[in-house]
Amino acid sequence: MAPPVASAKLTLSYPIYAADFDPKNAGFLVVGGGGGEGRSGVGNKITLIGTERKNEISELVDVDLSRDEDSVTSLAVAQSSSEAIAVFAGINSSTADQQAGRNEHLRSFELAYPKSQSSDAHNEKSSQETSEKGATRPLGKVSLFTPASGAKQETYQRLLRLSPASRESNIRLGAVATGLAPKGELVIFDASTLRPTQQSIYGKVHLNKEEEVAGLDIIESEGEYLIAYCTDYEVYLCRVPFLEPPGGAQGSSIRSRFLNGIPLPDFFETAGTRPKYRSLCFLTPNLILLLQNQHNRKGAELLLMEVQTPTSSGTIILRKRLHKSIKSASALSTSTLRPPTAKQNIQHVIAVAGQDITLTILTLDHFPGSQTNKSLKFRTHTILRDVHPLQITALTFSTFDHPNTVRSVPRYLKLASVSMGSTVVVHTFPLSPDPPPAAKSKHPARYVLTVPGHGETAQFGFSVLFSIVVVAIGAFLLQAFTEIRGGTPEYLGAKSWLSRSVHDYIARPYMFENISNAAPVIASNLPNVEDVRVNIPSGEDLKKKLPSKEDIANQAGNVRALQEKIPSTEQVTENLPSSDELREQLPNVENLKHQIPSAEDIKEQIPSSDEIKEHIPSAQDVQENVPSSNDLQRQADEALHKIASNLPDPSFLGTPKQSLRHLLSIHSPHASTSGDPPVDQKAIILRDSGSEVSADVHHDPASLAKEESEARRWEELQEHEKVRWRKRLVEAGHWVEEEGEAVLTGVFFSNVAGLVGDVVGGALGGE
Repeated sequence: MAPPVASAKLTLSYPIYAADFDPKNAGFLVVGGGGGEGRSGVGNKITLIGTERKNEISELVDVDLSRDEDSVTSLAVAQSSSEAIAVFAGINSSTADQQAGRNEHLRSFELAYPKSQSSDAHNEKSSQETSEKGATRPLGKVSLFTPASGAKQETYQRLLRLSPASRESNIRLGAVATGLAPKGELVIFDASTLRPTQQSIYGKVHLNKEEEVAGLDIIESEGEYLIAYCTDYEVYLCRVPFLEPPGGAQGSSIRSRFLNGIPLPDFFETAGTRPKYRSLCFLTPNLILLLQNQHNRKGAELLLMEVQTPTSSGTIILRKRLHKSIKSASALSTSTLRPPTAKQNIQHVIAVAGQDITLTILTLDHFPGSQTNKSLKFRTHTILRDVHPLQITALTFSTFDHPNTVRSVPRYLKLASVSMGSTVVVHTFPLSPDPPPAAKSKHPARYVLTVPGHGETAQFGFSVLFSIVVVAIGAFLLQAFTEIRGGTPEYLGAKSWLSRSVHDYIARPYMFENISNAAPVIASNLPNVEDVRVNIPSGEDLKKKLPSKEDIANQAGNVRALQEKIPSTEQVTENLPSSDELREQLPNVENLKHQIPSAEDIKEQIPSSDEIKEHIPSAQDVQENVPSSNDLQRQADEALHKIASNLPDPSFLGTPKQSLRHLLSIHSPHASTSGDPPVDQKAIILRDSGSEVSADVHHDPASLAKEESEARRWEELQEHEKVRWRKRLVEAGHWVEEEGEAVLTGVFFSNVAGLVGDVVGGALGGE
């Protein structure tokens, strides 16, 4: 089990996309990011953070960048001294400058360290205790990419890498790669100067159309720099000699050599199922670590590729599938714990950020003198979960410097991670000497994160053996306890292990001892076999108890007498009535016919047509009862007069007829429109004229109730009225059932068509 890891967290005011430690001092971390161009409220910044303390980090220096330009997309520490630190950053120019063909994407800044408050000369320099912040100033900016042609300019500096820093000199090589470019480009430049120009370019690598650099890293080899980069499916290697001067903007393109690639899928496989490379890092000049994501977010994998000779291709020699909870990985970082002597093995520490906001820490022990790859094996050190609130954007390890002393001193390795959630988290991992230095050792100890041990199979076997021992000890103690408490017979003699005072207090006799003692008593009380045989009756005694033949014959005679008393079948049938006797008892058919009425009798009961005509009124009588046209006109005028008197005054109507949904969105309790009266002084009314349903706004609910007596709120309607109104609202398109009846609460409903029908019906009925 890994030892506990100390961590410290800091939340800034902007999303963070890049981070890098000071290569000469692990107590300083530089991060950068921002909200981009034109986003109000979120600025673009570069921040220097003090990380000396394991459980607390603090913000030391801020560089406020222009909000008219893009945010920081990539960052690397170029140089550092005892007074200041210089950084390179990828920042796009404003949109206007890019449209004019000018995008100075590579910037350099100097951040001065703050002055410490501590006056004690014996105390270590504390970056958290500051009296004033250090000064910051921009150093230079330049465009290294080939200007893009086209109406839409989206190219930005996606990646920035520098060669490993040296304490002896500031000579470094840098490389930047494009993102979202029509044709990808990799530019290698001289990073020894803090104000690079077009003349600092060593050369460029032009990628194919729609290809981009996914991962990039630089390492020093014998007399040259090695630059490895990968696209989505291929890995390449470039070489730049140490003493070769930069070729300037017009320098020739740098030749890249293909190392390895992901093969195309089989003919029968679905297109687009190939995994993609996400990032890469150099472990040694001959070993390259690749981070690969499976298609369709099915997992992530680490690949170790070996390049044996300068002209050979790369070979994948080791694979490690990450935890199944990691569907895809977003960042990769490595650190090499170099030993004090070249003959000792090297341990590489690897950190991988997953999409599930976890950090997986692994180690890989490498033996430089070994010619076989069997010794290489990834070992998971720990998994840190829920490190950030949002996706992790960048990882970086601090530089490990081996102490030049024989005495074992505490050493630590720091890992910084940043996220889109504006958070910075620094984990501090303790390192252990391996092997532990002896008291009189003359050689400095080698420090590792995970002490190399046996393989996973041996560790599993040891775990199983340890589990068996624990179970055996538990069973032994349980048996001893049950013996002492009287639950089992004494096999171990555990009671004798106790002192007399303890024995009398907790020991109990065997609880089933009485049953064992009672067994002989029960056996002695059983009868003897001879006694049982004497009590068994003999055959003669059994014959005496059986009935005799005479008794059996007498019983048979009694049975025959009973059978003679049972009547025969002929005797039973003689007592049944005959068929003629049954027919005589049935009624005569002729008598039944006389009781049915004839057709003549039925016709006499039906009234004649003359009698029916006498009850029908004549046409003259009907015409006399029908009102005249003058009477109908007079009744219609009176009905219209009553309708007009009940309709509201047009001067009190609100806004023109509109959609109910629109009026509810404006005059709902959550709406706020400038210039309108408060919501509680307005009322929405729906009127049904028969042909359509109209929605209006009335500015005075009190006067509306007086002017339209028929208007009632939704909660005042009867259930059958609500059913009819729901149907009318759906037909008119004012409301659907999914909106619910809550939106209709407080709305007035007036049935004009029903009012007209009631008035006309009343007028006609009264006439």
